[in-house]
Amino acid sequence: MSRRNIHLNGISYRWPVQPVVVVCIDGGDPAYIEQGIRDGIIPNIARFTREGFSAIAEGTVPSFTCPNNMSLITGAPPAVHGISGNFYLDVASGEAVVMTGPELLRSRTILAEFADAGARVVSITAKDKLRRQLGKDLDLARGNISFSSEMADQCSMSENGIENVLELVGMPLPDIYSMELSLFVLKAGIRLLERRCPALIFLSLTDYIQHKHAPGEPMANEFYRRIDEAFGRLAELGALVALTADHGMNDKSTPAGRPNVIYLQDILDEEFGKGDTRVICPITDAFVKHHGALGGFVRVWCLGGKATPAAIIDLIKGMPGIAAALDKATVCRQFDLPPDREGDVAVLAEANVVIGAAASEHDLSSLGNARLRSHGAPTEARVPFILSQPLNDSYRQRAASGPLKSHQIFDYAINGVEVGR
Repeated sequence: MSRRNIHLNGISYRWPVQPVVVVCIDGGDPAYIEQGIRDGIIPNIARFTREGFSAIAEGTVPSFTCPNNMSLITGAPPAVHGISGNFYLDVASGEAVVMTGPELLRSRTILAEFADAGARVVSITAKDKLRRQLGKDLDLARGNISFSSEMADQCSMSENGIENVLELVGMPLPDIYSMELSLFVLKAGIRLLERRCPALIFLSLTDYIQHKHAPGEPMANEFYRRIDEAFGRLAELGALVALTADHGMNDKSTPAGRPNVIYLQDILDEEFGKGDTRVICPITDAFVKHHGALGGFVRVWCLGGKATPAAIIDLIKGMPGIAAALDKATVCRQFDLPPDREGDVAVLAEANVVIGAAASEHDLSSLGNARLRSHGAPTEARVPFILSQPLNDSYRQRAASGPLKSHQIFDYAINGVEVGR
């Protein structure tokens, strides 16, 4: 087996001296961990923060699942890897496209680089929408594994590098809208660490619980108790455990409990006429039951002759609930985004507001009586950055000099810990 350093996107990664498990706690706002530590319900995470390393890092904006997972797995921002949302407008075809195809990812992954050098690696995600990008270029014929808990009953050697996953994990196939979808990911990671001892494991959870339950609520507490138990077991098995999130989460409801929404497409249609602009909500994916495709960051394309970026920005920049309206060049520069996949205007919401397209395009009936909780803006880009072991002197100085970026998690977990701990 090769033991050479791996080089990707300007970072040199040494060969891991112990198994490294990186966990993306989808929707894992720092407030959940802060509350859990205060309440004494997450003793393993609390120990990591005391004996290892803990900080708040800056995640990728827009603070959505796909761009942040790709930033974590490539160690680079969207300007490099190309995934700038869950959803974008293909201007050439005029069609809105889900950004989960591996052909859209413009970078190799850290996992694929290590696998090609001879390491055994594992990628497990809750929702299958991420699996193909996370497993891009991964040679499954050499003992590497990539699957989702959503499709765990359909795993094959040719597609996933593993079969009989339900039997391995000892759980039934979980419902897509459940905490078990995430718990399945963690239990599968534990089983594979016990039996195969891969060098690198990436585990990506789902944020259904955080969308539905605020920090300190009984269901949120139960979820964090159970994932904390899994983190403790991973560390007990000898792994360096690294925890971060793809985004945070905020309450987006009015005092009366109704979703606090700005329907931007309706506003633009009234001002410029129907068909002159197109609002795309990049939070959109196949699973909108818990957020109604409403988030804190949307993109606007100018398609006709009346609306211009300047006119749109002038119209909405002072509107209550709007934090910023930025032209393409500004938003790409500020958040390190790929210009060819950016709209003419990016609109960012304030912390307690979400932005939609037209009201008729959003079905909020599935929210029931629950308060809307969502993400997407910079206000949800603060994420935990926790290692189960302490940093070496060099990386401790780097972390202190800031700002710490969540996409550095593999770098810090592989290169930054004290060897021999």
